[in-house]
Amino acid sequence: MKLSKRTLYILLVIILTITADQISKVIVRAKVVAGSQTEILGKFLSLHNVENEGAFLGMGSELNDSLRIILLLILPIIVLGFVLRYILKDKKIDKWSLFAFSMIIGGGIANVFDRVVFGSVTDFLYIKLTDLLRTGIFNIADLAVTTGMIILVVFSFRKKKIVE
Repeated sequence: MKLSKRTLYILLVIILTITADQISKVIVRAKVVAGSQTEILGKFLSLHNVENEGAFLGMGSELNDSLRIILLLILPIIVLGFVLRYILKDKKIDKWSLFAFSMIIGGGIANVFDRVVFGSVTDFLYIKLTDLLRTGIFNIADLAVTTGMIILVVFSFRKKKIVE
């Protein structure tokens, strides 16, 4: 079976996203002491090693094991499968949206992989611009999902402007 350039592009973005995330997590687990904090760019960017048993910003970490498995493993796998099927089937999706969806899928797969293999997700980056403008601790997969979502939102507004 020969894969189209479009399908290869989708798979390449997904694989590169997963690879970047997993390599960064391997390095952090091996080189950064758990619970530590190291400034990289002054107080603006710091490196941590935190195991997150929940989802985004630790949400869901207090759920019982059954609910956590359903909401943080089974449901994301189903949603990622549907999104992958959608972007493979719908040939009318523009290139930026295709890139965005592929990043979201890659980031989602990377974090689900961590939950299955390690029982938690390794988070390690923290940005603090001011006391009010700061992030939670996150990883490359989170960054890929967030970037993908931002691209989708921006392009959905651009499409609406063109239509109006």
